[in-house]
Amino acid sequence: MDKAYKEIAPRLRALREAVGMSVEEMARAAEIDADEVRRFESGQHEIPVSFLFKAAKACGVDTTELISGAGAHLRSYSVVRKGEGLAVERRATYDYKSLAYRFAGRKMEPFLVTVPPKEPGELDFNAHSGQEFIHVMEGRLELTLGDSVLVLEPGDSLYFDSHVRHALRGLDGKPARFIDVII
Repeated sequence: MDKAYKEIAPRLRALREAVGMSVEEMARAAEIDADEVRRFESGQHEIPVSFLFKAAKACGVDTTELISGAGAHLRSYSVVRKGEGLAVERRATYDYKSLAYRFAGRKMEPFLVTVPPKEPGELDFNAHSGQEFIHVMEGRLELTLGDSVLVLEPGDSLYFDSHVRHALRGLDGKPARFIDVII
């Protein structure tokens, strides 16, 4: 998906307006500034999944509706086979695949993420509301979390507060692949 947030932004605004919610009310529900909501709705800025999750919850819809334009319908369970995750462009240099996009009423957002190797000066920092759980499957992952630099090996896990500024990169000239659960 090329610049998926350009497609998501009008759905976000239309949904907010359809439920009669002001920009300020959405900002309070998502625990962010109203100007940030306006930026996300403009289609000119990346939209964090944590915001989409809170916006969908505030509007009483499933996050899949904002991401894909179609609703999730499964309520008892949802199987996503290898290679079938819904591609979500969150960060231009990361590959995100939603692993629960078919399940309605999710309370978390699990992703399969691949992060390429980068030089330390090329890091793409992010901070957003919520919490995250990362479990490394392949490669070595460097995660800069605030002032700390952590190196995670396959089998290692990390749970952290997403409000803390963070950036990721694969090490040893290879991508790192991990499960990322955002709440």
